[in-house]
Amino acid sequence: MRAIHSDTIVAAVKKMVMGANYDLGDDVIHAFEKGLKQEASPVGRAVLNTLIENARIAHDEQVPICQDTGMAVFFVEMGQDVHIEGALLRDAIDEGVRQGYKDGYLRKSICDPFTRKNTGDNTPAVVILDMVAGDKLRITAAPKGGGSENMSRLTMLTPSAGKKGIVDFVVKRCEEAGSNPCPPVIVGVGIGGSAEKCMILAKKALLRHVGEPSSDPELAALEAEMLEKINALGMGPQGLGGTTYALAVHVEKHPCHIASLPLAVNICCHASRHKETAL
Repeated sequence: MRAIHSDTIVAAVKKMVMGANYDLGDDVIHAFEKGLKQEASPVGRAVLNTLIENARIAHDEQVPICQDTGMAVFFVEMGQDVHIEGALLRDAIDEGVRQGYKDGYLRKSICDPFTRKNTGDNTPAVVILDMVAGDKLRITAAPKGGGSENMSRLTMLTPSAGKKGIVDFVVKRCEEAGSNPCPPVIVGVGIGGSAEKCMILAKKALLRHVGEPSSDPELAALEAEMLEKINALGMGPQGLGGTTYALAVHVEKHPCHIASLPLAVNICCHASRHKETAL
């Protein structure tokens, strides 16, 4: 059994939420640059150039990439041989968020769903926990903005809908989303499982390096087909027209009930933010 003190988790989470909001990943920057080479629209190219410059300024000056610094979402893989000393894991994560959003001058966006009163410190965080083998603790911070999160959808297709039904729904969802999720976007797709599992798969798919195809050839082909059809809609960067509405489509799947075909879509804005640490 390996002990990790909650103070270590607090410090790591604080650093991650600040870093995720200041430093856009190289994979996203490279996707912008690739889109810039392929984009047919002058306005679209201007938008992509602006996003590249925005990311550079955020990194150099250590300021947020976007004013919406997101709901604090964490994917946690906890080894079965890990023992957390001190505070509870969720409490430690919340404290790290509290400190990071305060000291990092990040906007606090979390409120009561009815009264709309702000909690004041961007907590509580959303924590998705998986128990795994070993004695390590891996935490991934994935701050998610409200504009893109609002475009999420879950549907329970009939099994007869098949791959065509999946593709049609995802493409239609992007068309309906339009400029709302601040394109160019990354589209996370979850297929299978139960309703809640499917939604988690769609969000987890966004953690993959942008444009890295699935290791499953069948899913990789599905990703390529959807990406082509989404960009063929002509909505382009920021929905102002062009050929680069989506930078990538990432698909994850899980076995499902014989009577169901769950399908979830989670669209991420151009500020695809995530940081990971292993303790």
